[in-house]
Amino acid sequence: MNKNILYMAVAVIVGLLAGWLIFGNSGSDANANKDVSDMSDTHDHSGESENQMWTCSMHPQIMQPEAGDCPICGMDLIPAESGAEGLAMNEIKMTENAMALANIQTTMVGNSTMSETDGMISLSGKIATNEENNAVQASYFDGRIERLNVNYEGQKVNRGQLLATIYAPNLVAAQQELLTTASLKESQPALYKAVRNKLKNWKLSDSQIDAIESSGNVRDNFPIYATVSGTVSEVMSREGDYVKQGQPILKVSNLNSVWAEFDAYENQISDLKVGQKIKVVTNAYANKEFDATVSFIDPILKNATRTVTVRATLKNTDDLFKPGMFVTGKLKGQMKMNNQVITVPASAVMWTGERSLVYIKTNPNEPVFEMREVTIGNRNGENYAVIEGLQNGDEIVTNGTFTVDAAAQLQGKKSMMNQGKEQASEMPMSEMEMEFSENFQRQFKKALKPYLQMKDALVASDANQVSAFAKATSTSLKSADIKSLGSMEQSHIKKSIEMLDAIATNDNLENQRDHFVILNENMVPIAMSVNGTDAMLYVQKCPMANNNKGAVWLSTEEEIRNPYYGDAMLTCGSVIEEIK
Repeated sequence: MNKNILYMAVAVIVGLLAGWLIFGNSGSDANANKDVSDMSDTHDHSGESENQMWTCSMHPQIMQPEAGDCPICGMDLIPAESGAEGLAMNEIKMTENAMALANIQTTMVGNSTMSETDGMISLSGKIATNEENNAVQASYFDGRIERLNVNYEGQKVNRGQLLATIYAPNLVAAQQELLTTASLKESQPALYKAVRNKLKNWKLSDSQIDAIESSGNVRDNFPIYATVSGTVSEVMSREGDYVKQGQPILKVSNLNSVWAEFDAYENQISDLKVGQKIKVVTNAYANKEFDATVSFIDPILKNATRTVTVRATLKNTDDLFKPGMFVTGKLKGQMKMNNQVITVPASAVMWTGERSLVYIKTNPNEPVFEMREVTIGNRNGENYAVIEGLQNGDEIVTNGTFTVDAAAQLQGKKSMMNQGKEQASEMPMSEMEMEFSENFQRQFKKALKPYLQMKDALVASDANQVSAFAKATSTSLKSADIKSLGSMEQSHIKKSIEMLDAIATNDNLENQRDHFVILNENMVPIAMSVNGTDAMLYVQKCPMANNNKGAVWLSTEEEIRNPYYGDAMLTCGSVIEEIK
């Protein structure tokens, strides 16, 4: 029994010793490894913390190394996207998944040899009535339309055809005068002749007048006959309408000739001239080309579309062309390049009305893109010739261009709608050196008081008060003597007065704020050139005003009170200059 207890005690001691030898050292190693692992984790975490940047969803240009509030609008900062290391200022990087979902495709551009069809300008347009052949059929006397024989558009009208019948009380009285004077024509021929001439002025023919005189009967209704042949393009009166003398009843167009009116872009104007031959193709007769000559180029450019109207006159004796029909015009332009040209698909080019833009893949191994402005030449089918901006071997986005542009805009990079800060080439206000006389400076300081009151009224969104203070500021500036000042100084002052007058005569708050933008572009440089204002002035700027281009204003308080948005974004902005 004692021997068994002894054996058990020895076994327990051996087991404890073996456990200590196995698990004790392992635990020490584990603790050591844990310490090393903790140090490694701590190091990695601090590395991530150092690399993590924070940005504002409303102002992507804000980048800070730690969380906080946006210094512009006060919103909470959010983590910026990682993986942008090594990118240039306006480069963007997209994920492979985003590329696949948007079906973004790229193409390598290169030189191509010009063919005989290159240099052809293609213009889109439509058929319009030839206004030189339009005529208005009017009533020659006052009355009521009893019957309208031609009453729908597109109806054919021949010269001498009865258009309408009109009841004319004045003609009834004139007929009675004719019958009365007919018996006196021997004794009073002048009176008789005057009455006949009155009826002739109302377009009654001699035969009609003779018929009235011979019958001795007064007619109540009188006919209106067509004076030209053509097609009714507009019915301007209806049966039962009372019409005045000279009031239009119908508009008639002679469609024996029509106009083909095309829209030509600004960069195509230099290749166009009156007298140039143009071939016209319609969807209705796709296999036929009609020869015409450019007869008119509009001297005024349309601001909305940045195009001019180019017109050609077409013969239409067979009635092939219908007004409103879409047509395409092709004419030979002058190719402003060598025999080797760079062409790109039309789908690759984004046109803003002023600029032509493409997206270049800047890294051949990764989906990294950057916008580039190019100068395009003539269009040949579905391709554009590129005059400047691309080189042989550049890889550009040819499908999904607008998706890439949207990604750039969301990341605050240069895009079609946002040209980026580096595009602002205007002279900084602090560098505008202007000199003012002491007399003008005193008057300008007086004008600052109502100006600042106007600014406060814009903050309060009180349009009536804005108008009143704008008028007071304008009056103060107008009393200043500016004849001795330089041309730049006078230009700023006159433009300021112009904007103040526009604000004073306008009761629309948004319109007032639009004018306030331009006002400050002129007032702020003046204030910065004036020696010693009565109080400290702060030049403050809201980057979101003026369609995200930014706008400034003057304030005597350092605290931001935004006049461009009022309560909507009261504290959006920052101080950019101090005027002491």
